Amino acid sequence: MLVYNSDKTTFLDDVRRNRISDRILGAMQRRGQGGVSDSERRSWEQSLQYMKNILEGEGIPGDAGIAIEYRIPQTSKRIDMIVAGLDEGQREACVIVELKQWEKITATGKDAIVETFLGGAQRETTHPSYQAWSYAALLEDFNETVQKEGIRLQPCAYLHNCRDGSGVTDARYREHLDRAPLYLRNDMERLQQFIQKHVRHGDTSRVLYRIERGRIRPSRELADALASLMKGNREFLMIDDQKLVYEMALDVTEMAQQGGKQVLIVEGGPGTGKSVVAINLLVEMTKRYYTAHYVTPNRAPRQVYEGRLTGTMTKTRFSNLFKGSASYDNMETNAMDALVVDEAHRLLERSQYQKKGANQIRDIIESARASIFFVDEAQQVTWNDTGTRGEIETWARQQNATVHRAVLQSQFRCNGSDGYLAWLERVLALRDTAQDNLAGIRYQLEVVDSPSELRDRIYELDRSGHKARLVAGYCWNWVSKKNAGAYDITFPEHDFAMQWNLTEDEGRYLEKEHSVEQVGCIHTVQGLELDYVGVIIGPDLIVRNGRVITQPQERAKTDRSLHGYKKARKQYPEEADARAEAIIKNTYRTLMSRGLKGCLIYCTDAETQEYFREQIALAVTEDEPQPATESAAANRAEADETTTEPEEGVRFLSAEEVGDDDNAVPFIDLPVAAGDFAEGFAEIQNPRQAEIWIALPDMYRAKPGLFAVRVEGESMNRRIPNGSLCLFEANPGGSRNGRVMLVYHRDIQDPDHGGELTVKVYHSEKVPNPDHQWEHRRIVLACDTLAPGYEDIVLDEAQAGELQVLGEFKGTLEQ
Repeated sequence: MLVYNSDKTTFLDDVRRNRISDRILGAMQRRGQGGVSDSERRSWEQSLQYMKNILEGEGIPGDAGIAIEYRIPQTSKRIDMIVAGLDEGQREACVIVELKQWEKITATGKDAIVETFLGGAQRETTHPSYQAWSYAALLEDFNETVQKEGIRLQPCAYLHNCRDGSGVTDARYREHLDRAPLYLRNDMERLQQFIQKHVRHGDTSRVLYRIERGRIRPSRELADALASLMKGNREFLMIDDQKLVYEMALDVTEMAQQGGKQVLIVEGGPGTGKSVVAINLLVEMTKRYYTAHYVTPNRAPRQVYEGRLTGTMTKTRFSNLFKGSASYDNMETNAMDALVVDEAHRLLERSQYQKKGANQIRDIIESARASIFFVDEAQQVTWNDTGTRGEIETWARQQNATVHRAVLQSQFRCNGSDGYLAWLERVLALRDTAQDNLAGIRYQLEVVDSPSELRDRIYELDRSGHKARLVAGYCWNWVSKKNAGAYDITFPEHDFAMQWNLTEDEGRYLEKEHSVEQVGCIHTVQGLELDYVGVIIGPDLIVRNGRVITQPQERAKTDRSLHGYKKARKQYPEEADARAEAIIKNTYRTLMSRGLKGCLIYCTDAETQEYFREQIALAVTEDEPQPATESAAANRAEADETTTEPEEGVRFLSAEEVGDDDNAVPFIDLPVAAGDFAEGFAEIQNPRQAEIWIALPDMYRAKPGLFAVRVEGESMNRRIPNGSLCLFEANPGGSRNGRVMLVYHRDIQDPDHGGELTVKVYHSEKVPNPDHQWEHRRIVLACDTLAPGYEDIVLDEAQAGELQVLGEFKGTLEQ
């Protein structure tokens, strides 16, 4: 997505007039990308001033195209700057520039990983040349205009504050430096020459415009390249945190060979590249002569890969590399160098086929020197799923294994939008994400009027070249499994009758051309992806008066996902109901996030149908994507030409400007008040003492108890980006467990700023007290971050009693 787009002359003028950051921010807001932190805005102003000096060179034409903060489609990644035009041979070319403000960089022993000062501490991160090259490779691999029209992409990196580049130009990074040359503070003329070489003439053919409107191919699916991957060629591109996790896993595996079991737990949501990293690890481990297996509890991914390998590898060799999770109940200790476990959240205590083995997690850890688990607990969809981070850590400790943790963030599914996933979790009442606006998100989301219309739309999309399939919650018995002529899901009033996926297709359901004529379920699509998914929400999930309700009794008898629920409910009814509710909601979250480009929905319950229709209508307030058909796509280019005015953001007001009817809340400068806590706390208790107020965006309504603070640091960056202006509610009621809280304790030191105030995920362990109902045994203030090096704050029983909870996080107002 093009954000800021102009020619060189206009860009230079915007920088000279000190309005470049305003132009970029305004463009981002018009495209629904929200705001940025003050620190990022300052980085634009500084880095682009340096680029102005570079581009002022006479050899770079004034009508060269300039793009800033270009978001790569179907990812969350943004390219800092692109300079476009024609080279000496009149060939279309784009120079991709990765800008860094780093001053000192240290080399590491990991491929394409360096260490520098980030987020208040020394941290490992991706080498800037590798970053620039990976972004170019993404465009080459996913943008049809770039591929078919031969547009030349020339990546480079510019570290304009770095004088000593010995660390970042170390010989071990030679391959990446050759692919994307790196320029330091004193390399101004060399960078000018590099750009002049590739952009000698202006962007007369509108290269950037055509790239922006180039058809985006579906993200490369894992098995498409598996045959060549197994020959040792890594064809699945890893970017940023994927590369970090990959190198970390290899490092952990190497450590395990030297002595001592190692366990790495990698957390990541839908489309974050878990399987991409896992397959790359298997290939590299095999190249290093380690005995390694790729392990999944689900048959579907393994069978999909096997089907695509036909004619390339023998079945025996394939089976020796790809295993089910029940394969290790009778294996010798440390028989494997490494086991890479994908979809680890679906691991069971013991499968129905296992005769021995106490626990699949235990067996895997015992069988391998190094175990790498890829986990998304929100995709646990059966009663027997036990693959949680806590469970893995428990078994690891029992076997004296060293535990490491990592997080994957890069988003390839749902058009690279974390916003859609957050909205989905809120609408399904999985958690309150405060995400109720999808304006500007290029993702087709629609409720259709009938199951027959849903089926016909999926047929149309699949015929037009998109990979589209129909899926449903498991609310209909699989009668066609034994009676091939029977229909499983029927709506006679809508002339709809279809079967579940065919028995003979098993996990290869999505690979079969005829599978568009059947309905898939959670067991055949989890871990895989489509262009468009059509979801039938059955009677196991309904909405009444705005409340999302699950009905376990409506699940099909042939489905074993909730097997064990009835027995558990007799002993622990509340816990059993809560677990069943999570399983049903997780099922629909997983089904509704299979689509790369869109999700179409039909609900069997009328009130539920209307609920989703209303939620979508409220969320998509502007720039709503057109219906997902080829005819609509033909009109999209014209629609893209129009823009809207930026939405009004938050405004700071003085106390004198605020009236009783204004939609405003007090702003508390808590990082300052941390040194004088009483003053800051007094403002929260009596907000009229606040000197500064904030006018809230329309999506929030002011009420007593609400206040705003600026949250600094990276310790909560999965939910709260560094520098975000956040809304909190004072004196929150109910259980605090699992909720994000602003707290104060005189004995803690926040990992980002060292103060006595911190924002963390609150967890408490309570025990009965004869004098009271209960008392805290300990409180854990947990980080929720993608950045390495952060540790949770743990308060013992004595300290827990002195903790003061100031407010509950309600959402970010801007970044």
